[in-house]
Amino acid sequence: MSFLLASVMPVMARRSIQGKILAPTFAQITNKRVPNRSISAFVLNQRHKQCNLSPTFLKQPLYVSNKPGDTSSSSGAAYHASANQQIVARRNEINRQKRQARQKALDKDRERNLKLRNLFMEEKQNDSSSSSSHDSSSIPPMFAVKVVTCRTLRLELRMNGREKRGRMFVERPSIFSAMQNEGGEGEVEQRDDDASDDNEYACMSLKALKQTIHEFFRRLKKSTYILSASLPILDEDGNVLTSEEGDDDDQNINDNNSSLGMWRLETDEDVQNAFLQAEQFYQRHQEENESTSMKRPTLVIHVTKDPDAPPPPPPPPYLVGMPDPLTSPTMTMLSFYAFPPDGGISDPESTADQLKRLWRPFRALGRVYVAKEGVNAQMSVPTNVLSNFLQCCTVKPEEGGELSHVLGTYMENGINIDPIAVDMEEFQAKPAFKNLHIRVRSQIVADGFATPLDWQSAGYDMPPLEWHQKLKEAREANEKGVDNAPLPIVLDCRNDYETQVGKFELAEPLDTENFRDSWDVLKGRLKDVPKDAPVMTYCTGGIRCVKVNAYLTQEMGMTNVSRLAGGIISYDRTLNEQAPAEESMFKGVNYVFDSRMGRRITDDQLGTCYTCGSKTHLVSNCKNENCHRRMVQCENCVDSLLGTCSEGCKGRVVNAGMVPKRKGEATNNDVDETRQESDEVYTNVDDYSSGYSSSSPSLFRQIELNTAALLPSGAHMVSGAMQGSLLKMLASQTSGRVLEIGSFTGYATACFLEGAAIAGELGERKEAGIGGREGGPFVLSLERDRRALGIASAHIKAMSELGLDEDAAEEASKLADGPIVDFEGDSVSFTYKGIAGCEFLRVNDALATVEEMASSQSQLAPFDIAFVDADKTRLMDYVDALASNDRLLKKGGLIIVDNVLWKGLVLDANNNGYDSSDETSPTGSNEEKALLKKNRRARKLAMKMHQFNSEVVRDERVEVVMMPIRDGLSLIRKR
Repeated sequence: MSFLLASVMPVMARRSIQGKILAPTFAQITNKRVPNRSISAFVLNQRHKQCNLSPTFLKQPLYVSNKPGDTSSSSGAAYHASANQQIVARRNEINRQKRQARQKALDKDRERNLKLRNLFMEEKQNDSSSSSSHDSSSIPPMFAVKVVTCRTLRLELRMNGREKRGRMFVERPSIFSAMQNEGGEGEVEQRDDDASDDNEYACMSLKALKQTIHEFFRRLKKSTYILSASLPILDEDGNVLTSEEGDDDDQNINDNNSSLGMWRLETDEDVQNAFLQAEQFYQRHQEENESTSMKRPTLVIHVTKDPDAPPPPPPPPYLVGMPDPLTSPTMTMLSFYAFPPDGGISDPESTADQLKRLWRPFRALGRVYVAKEGVNAQMSVPTNVLSNFLQCCTVKPEEGGELSHVLGTYMENGINIDPIAVDMEEFQAKPAFKNLHIRVRSQIVADGFATPLDWQSAGYDMPPLEWHQKLKEAREANEKGVDNAPLPIVLDCRNDYETQVGKFELAEPLDTENFRDSWDVLKGRLKDVPKDAPVMTYCTGGIRCVKVNAYLTQEMGMTNVSRLAGGIISYDRTLNEQAPAEESMFKGVNYVFDSRMGRRITDDQLGTCYTCGSKTHLVSNCKNENCHRRMVQCENCVDSLLGTCSEGCKGRVVNAGMVPKRKGEATNNDVDETRQESDEVYTNVDDYSSGYSSSSPSLFRQIELNTAALLPSGAHMVSGAMQGSLLKMLASQTSGRVLEIGSFTGYATACFLEGAAIAGELGERKEAGIGGREGGPFVLSLERDRRALGIASAHIKAMSELGLDEDAAEEASKLADGPIVDFEGDSVSFTYKGIAGCEFLRVNDALATVEEMASSQSQLAPFDIAFVDADKTRLMDYVDALASNDRLLKKGGLIIVDNVLWKGLVLDANNNGYDSSDETSPTGSNEEKALLKKNRRARKLAMKMHQFNSEVVRDERVEVVMMPIRDGLSLIRKR
């Protein structure tokens, strides 16, 4: 019994009816029908008697509404949502157990191989350490097994060269020595102690031997065979010979035949005796031959086909002579559904597995739902095997069919086949389905009912041509204005997005967003309609009409209800095949549930564009994968919005690289794929992070090149792309005021200046004038070295005049061609984009200048960021000056300190420190002395840096985040 019957969802709401809680009967839960009465009458009957249900079948009462079709409390929807969750949970658990079993087998296989590998290593070590004379009493820890399969099996199973004959190794258990001593040849006394462990060895158990053979010769799993054993045939040097292929290896060994030198392996004792004989043969050979190539006991296993095995079942008739589906030039779209009677499908899980197995040879694609109530399928099948597929679904059991209990005659109106096949190239470019998904659900169409109706009682199934004639007559009567004509009520049972682009003439859409919302709409529409009024319903393929008409007849008491057999799909095909001259009564596009989104039946444009309001027939989903809104949209809006529903979603598509490719042009996806294919392989996360960060402007790259050319000893001191981008972003998030202590060649200065200009644009500083000392976006940079300051000012001059692109980079590149000009004067100012100001200030002692600015009452407005890349021995003094008051650095401002990891040497300073032995005078060559002096200075500065890091993190005036970017960057926020 299905697991759903054993538990009822704890989230179900309970409702009292006349003071009692109703529990469903076992018949209700198993979807069995209540004979000779409607379910509503059955429920009413339960009001007046106690409903006793065994806890074996139900752990907790489940709410049943007054009417099975009443969804006002949403109990049915909640029930099936929870049921689907349990189905998915069960399937996941089954898959998990399968994965565990596979992993367990793999682990066991790896463990065995590792053990054999270790035994090989031990053998080599023993061989290398042993004396020149071999010890005949020493038995190697492994058997060699030659496996030879007969000609019949090789042909039947299409075995490759390795599987025809091969060699494997089997571990020799320690019990074999005891067995040799106790039993002797051919006599094995089975011991009870550790018997289960011993039987895991291939030389102890027939089952274990077969499992070991299957690991090497997997195709043998598909056949029944007989195992026989023989001792090896050796050449004069002791090499094992294998007989050539011939007819003699097909001979069946029906009994132990010593003349053939082989004996059957039918029991565990047979296997043990075979390996014991191989071991004794090896010992005799070792005693008789001082020099031999035979290194271990060897046994030959012969695998022959079992003559008594039943022949394989013949292929089903629908597969006989079937062409290769991969050669089909077209794909055919089809759909079908089935509601088997008498309780439906007893085991949906096994039925889903059966469908996968039976449909696999056809290479069919699609989406199929299986539930206790039936099957619902939308599929694509290669056209050249379509007839075979149809036969598979409909053939009777006596003719080799296996689906008659599920499909067969229970498929209402057979299988709906799209009248026009899709060219294979077109299908592959835009496939309707990419795989065959067969999923188990609580319902094949979610209807919101807590208890099912009788789907066999769902009104008259009207053939398409009769439907066509009825609508024609109704249209003529309506046009003539005949008052007494009983016009039918034609109801479109599809959702609103489907009816917007196509419907039958005279049809009234229910305009629901979900099918389960239909019942309240039907009650409102038909509440004043006579019970015998003609009601005609239709949907895409017919399955929803079955449920609608069952509700109309069983719950609303309508007596003159009919539905379009096979839905719109069947109507379209029938009219094209049997009455092509007739005008279609369906106008517009038939929406279908695959990637095509719709099949155009007539040229009528009934839909209204979601974006601009013009008439259209197109239905699509928003290309923004996080939106995916289903909508009606005209071709112009599809093109202008790139297939999205709004400008916002269009922006997301563009930014995420999901732009649909137009003819003759590359998309962002193409660029990304090209980049991924052409990029180098990254060996560390730093390079990977740089590779997938926004690239730096051309000028910034030129500043790095100029620094390497003009000040090569300090090239490593440039901030670089990653750190520079971070500095720019930090400045852009403030009001744009930055104090830089240590300009060097202006790389960080340029980054801060760009960020300040962005902050100015965001803060609308254009109207307030250029930023400067008194306020606004402004970078003040202090530097002592006149040569570095000359280079930095030249870089910022190029930036202020030409921007950041190639022109500025070309201008800056001229620095490397001429002599370096030291900075003259005390300061120089620039303006960038007419928004941000920048001033270089030449100082002798930057710390003294900072302390003076922090203590003075000048007109200098406070800064948002202070970047400290100066004297590393006085970093804490800079922090004290900046944190002592709010004159120079705002409250909440950032102090950014560079090089806080100092080439990673801070780890040694933290863990070990440096002793006085480092202070000894260096000896050796001049190069060695210079290197030692350099290393000593680096260690001293690392200790200073570590002392600063330790002190600042304990300072209650600030909070610190250290970032491992380049040589380390500490962000210190002033509280």
